[in-house]
Amino acid sequence: MADLLNIGLSGLSAAKTNLSVVGHNITNVNTPGYSRQDTVQVTRPPQFSGAGFIGSGTSLTDIRRTYSEFLTTQLRSSTALNSDVKAYKSQIDQLDSLLAGTTTGITPAMKSFFSAMQTAAEDPANIPARQLVLAESEGLARRFNNIYDNINSQNEFINKQMVVTGDQINRLAKSIASYNEAIAKVGSSGHPPNDLLDQRDEAIRQLSTFIGVTVVPQDDNSMNLFIGSGQPLVVGSRNNSIEVTQGRGDPMRFDINFVSGGSRQNITSMVTGGEMGGLVRYRDEVLDPTLNAMGRLALAIADEINRQLGQGLDLKGNVGAALFQDINDPQLAALRVRPMSDNSSDISGSLNIHNTQLLTTSDYQLEYDAANNSYSARRLSDGAPITVTLDAQSGQLSLLSLADTQGRDQGFTVTMLGTPGHGDQFVLQPTRRGANDIASELDQADQLAFAAPLRSEASLQNKGTGSIGQPSVDMVLDPNNLPMDNFVADALSKTLLAAIDNIQLKYNSTTGEMDFVAPSLPSGITITITTVPEEGAGAPTVIGSLPFTPGQSNQLSYAIRVDDGSNLQSYTVTQTLSGRPEQGDTFDISFNKHGVSDNRNALKLADLQNKQVVGVDANIKDIATGMSFTDDYGDTIERVGTLTAQARQDEIATDAVLKQATDNRDSLSGVNLDEEAAKLIQFEQYYNASAQVIQVARTLFDTLISTFR
Repeated sequence: MADLLNIGLSGLSAAKTNLSVVGHNITNVNTPGYSRQDTVQVTRPPQFSGAGFIGSGTSLTDIRRTYSEFLTTQLRSSTALNSDVKAYKSQIDQLDSLLAGTTTGITPAMKSFFSAMQTAAEDPANIPARQLVLAESEGLARRFNNIYDNINSQNEFINKQMVVTGDQINRLAKSIASYNEAIAKVGSSGHPPNDLLDQRDEAIRQLSTFIGVTVVPQDDNSMNLFIGSGQPLVVGSRNNSIEVTQGRGDPMRFDINFVSGGSRQNITSMVTGGEMGGLVRYRDEVLDPTLNAMGRLALAIADEINRQLGQGLDLKGNVGAALFQDINDPQLAALRVRPMSDNSSDISGSLNIHNTQLLTTSDYQLEYDAANNSYSARRLSDGAPITVTLDAQSGQLSLLSLADTQGRDQGFTVTMLGTPGHGDQFVLQPTRRGANDIASELDQADQLAFAAPLRSEASLQNKGTGSIGQPSVDMVLDPNNLPMDNFVADALSKTLLAAIDNIQLKYNSTTGEMDFVAPSLPSGITITITTVPEEGAGAPTVIGSLPFTPGQSNQLSYAIRVDDGSNLQSYTVTQTLSGRPEQGDTFDISFNKHGVSDNRNALKLADLQNKQVVGVDANIKDIATGMSFTDDYGDTIERVGTLTAQARQDEIATDAVLKQATDNRDSLSGVNLDEEAAKLIQFEQYYNASAQVIQVARTLFDTLISTFR
């Protein structure tokens, strides 16, 4: 009877424990990360009697959670990937809408500006038409400014979100370390602390929503967590942290530092997965390149239009003034060179753009080697090394030009205002602020230079049928420099222009050539007519005549060099000459003094809309490699649009993968209320039956006792 009582008590105890486990499962059905628990029940060792071995009841040996390390790892990695994609997509959707919008994009503003320019070119003396050009230039500049402000606001949001995300990562890392400590302490009992393990797994899953982690199990049931390229975020009961701070080279671009003890390591480029990885990936792949692309386009528009205006005359006969702010304003140039915050010296610099056509959309990193008194550089977009040439050195002034290994000029030079310390680094951002800095500064409509500086006409005394076309002029202040140097309009420029008055082309039937006849010049001023050599073909050659074939259209090309001893101007001229002139017929080339109705330079300004002047590869001579303003902006929109579409597809795919991983995990570890309800009834009956066994044992015992009364 005692045996029967013990057997009943063991069943009663087992049933009670099973009911407790089932109740625990039911009450945690909605607890995130909870794994369903089950009991492990075995028979007690039997006792030998004369009739054989008789069972002695049951025992519970363990309470186990239904768990799969593979499914948990799969869920964790799917969570990190999905959070990365969602963070990326939420940002790129905003940028795509901004660039492609009819009220926010650049294309409508560019079309309105060049449409106004075309209208003004049709009637160059019309002041209201000129005023419209000024108004549209202000609208175009504001549109660039607004896009910069919106993208910059998005960058500020990313910085703030990275700080918040970093705090969440540190909080969870500390929590996981404390779970590791608690689990290791109770693990010596030989029975795993199921609820603590579930809570730690859920904390690691939550951590995966913020950053990608690698989990390595240890013998004491603790988990070590690594991020980036293997930086230990959690090791046993100890946790390190990450710190989001202003960037070393660009304070507007926050960096992620791994902090362990007193040391710090920049791991921004190593972070992947989770919200943090998605934000960093979006910034590197989309935001920074787009900001640079918009800056390059703004710089190109401002410089090309200003340069073309500098090659014309306004309504008063003055050399054209700039419509947009000078792209090499000293304050703007200084902002393009950012010294690293940990440099040993406080040396700064400035970056001047000499050819907007050659600019890329990349930033650059410059480093100084004091031992060799030299600089090294690399292009950050692709890591390509950049050759740094010291153009001149005077005291504390270093003028540097940069070209890649193929010799392609990058379009800018750097001036270092002093001598840096050894290893000092500088971030060069030639185009980053271009969209913010563009501004329309011309406020007088009559100062728009729509007229060409030179004109041609046949002498009224000519006897032949020769006809000369109007000269197309490209003007360069210094022929020894690249043709992108900004034109400086002043009184001297006008004096040099006027010196060209009355150059003549005189037909020589004996030689079959057009001879140049120079005018009488003011004292100290000389005019030289030279050839126009192709790029790389050598220096120009002084000429006195040009070949001419009567009866057909002849394309004349020459350069007029005007020198007063200290200042030099060069005009590259192309024009047509046709018909059959007779001996001595002359054709005058003169300064366009009264070109009020001349629209030749205005037409060139309007033609800039379709000229390939952005992203030119100067090394390729025979193929047009650049893009027009519209094509360049379209290329930016297309790139962002393609990445946006890809992000949307990635979101659908990762959502499906995450759902599948969650379902797989829940199908094994999740609580099924129907199953638990059935178990509840089962163990209730089990409990009642065990109680009945005890009742029988008691009745038998009472019967036995009563026989001895």
